[in-house]
Amino acid sequence: MNKSESDEFSSTFGSSKQGRAYEATPSWESRNISKDELKFKNEEGIPEKEPRDRLKLVYIILMLHGIGTLMPWNMFITANDYFVKFKLNVSEVDTRAKEYQDNFLSYLGLASQLPNVVFNGINLFAQIGGGNLTKRIITSLSVAIVVFILTVILAMLDSSEWAGAFFYITMVSVVILNMANGVFQNCAYGLAAKLPMKYSNAVVLGSNISGTIASLINILSIAASPNLRTAAIYYFITAIFVLLLTLDAYFTLPLNRFYRYFDKISMKCHEENKGEPKRPPYWQIFKKAWPQCFNVFFVFFVTLTNFPAVLANIQASSPDFFISSTYFAPVCCFLCFNLFAMIGNIFPNWITWPGPRFLWIPVVIRALTVPYFMFCNYKPHKRSLPVLISNEWAYIVVSVLHGLTSGYYSSLAMMYAPRCVDREHASTAGMMGAFFLILGIFTGVNFSFFISWLVEPSV
Repeated sequence: MNKSESDEFSSTFGSSKQGRAYEATPSWESRNISKDELKFKNEEGIPEKEPRDRLKLVYIILMLHGIGTLMPWNMFITANDYFVKFKLNVSEVDTRAKEYQDNFLSYLGLASQLPNVVFNGINLFAQIGGGNLTKRIITSLSVAIVVFILTVILAMLDSSEWAGAFFYITMVSVVILNMANGVFQNCAYGLAAKLPMKYSNAVVLGSNISGTIASLINILSIAASPNLRTAAIYYFITAIFVLLLTLDAYFTLPLNRFYRYFDKISMKCHEENKGEPKRPPYWQIFKKAWPQCFNVFFVFFVTLTNFPAVLANIQASSPDFFISSTYFAPVCCFLCFNLFAMIGNIFPNWITWPGPRFLWIPVVIRALTVPYFMFCNYKPHKRSLPVLISNEWAYIVVSVLHGLTSGYYSSLAMMYAPRCVDREHASTAGMMGAFFLILGIFTGVNFSFFISWLVEPSV
C-alpha cells in the first residue's frame, strides 16, 4: 500500500444518532441497511476519520477464520494413527486395508485437496451464492460442521468387519468437507482483502496456529496414552467447536466500526465503477497480480511436497537421540513445522522484505529443500536410494528454516496480492491468491507421490 492510499484511509467514524442500533446481520452484503443506520457523516458516505481496530478484534476474528480454514485438514492428519493403527489395522479381515494403511496420508491429501481446489476456483469465477460472501461462508461452515459430527459418529461404531467400506466412507466425507472448505477458505481471503494489508496475513497466521494447536493436542494425547479412538473423537470435537466459534465470530464483524469503515470504502469503489460490467475483469486482475499468485502457489507447492508426507516418514538415525522414536515425528515434523510457520507469519507485521518485485527469488531457491529432505533418513527400511544426511540436527535445523520460510513468504505474497490491483478489485485479487494457494497445496500433495516412488520404486 503506498502513502497516498494510507492518507486516504486516515479518517474515523462520527458519533451515532441517538437510539439507533445495528441489526446483527452477518454483513452488509444484503445492502438493505440505510445510510442513517451506517452512521456516516457526509452525504457521500465517506467517514471523516478512520476508527481504530479496538482490542484488535477484527484481526483476531480474521485469525480465527484462518484457524478454521485448515482445521479440517489438520485434525484429519493429526488423527493419522487412529485411521492407520486402529480403524484400518484389520488386514487379516480385509486385505485391501494394507494398501489403505501404507498410503493413507497420500489418499487423504488427494481426497482433501482436489475438491478444495475445484470449489475454490468455482467460488472465485462462478460466484457461488450470487456473489454474497455471507451466504457462502455460512453455508460452507455449516456443511463442515455436519460432516465432523458424522465423523464422530463413525468413530463410535465398530468398523472392523467393514474396514474397506469405512475407508471409502471416510474419503467421501473428506471430499464433501473440502468442497465446503474450498469455498470458505476463498471467502476468508476475499473478506480480508478489503482491509489493510496485515489483515490478509491474519488469515495466513491463523492457518498455521491451527496446525500448531493440532500438533500440541497430538503430543498431549500421546503423553496421556489414551485410546486412539477416544483421542480422535477429541480431535473432531475440537474441530466442531472451532468451526462453531468461527461462524459465531463472523456475525460480529458488521457490528464493528473498523470493519464497517473499510467495507463502505469497498462499496464506494464498486459504486464509482457501476457503469462497468458486474463481473470482475479477471484477466486484467490476473495480469497485475500474477507474480504474487505464482509466489503463493510455489511456496505451498514446495511446502506440501515435503510436509507431511515426506517429513512424517523421516526417522532418527540414532536410537540414543534425546527425542524418542515415539515423539520424533510429532515433535520434529508436525510441531516443528507448524510452530515455526506460525512464527514466520508474525514477522511480516514488522518486516516486509523482499518487496513484491523480488519475492520470487527466495521462493524459488526454497525448492532446494525437496531433494535435501529426500536424502535425509526418509523411509530408511524401504528406500533404494542411499541416505546422504543421517544427522538428526542437520534435518531439524533445515526443518525449522522450512517452516519459517513457508510462513514468512506465504504471508508476504498473500499481503502483496490485493495491493497490486485497484482497490475495487482487491477482494477478487485476494480470492485469486487463495485459489493459487490451494492449487499449490494440491499439486504439492500429489508431487509427494512422485518423491515416494523415486525413493522407493515399486518392484
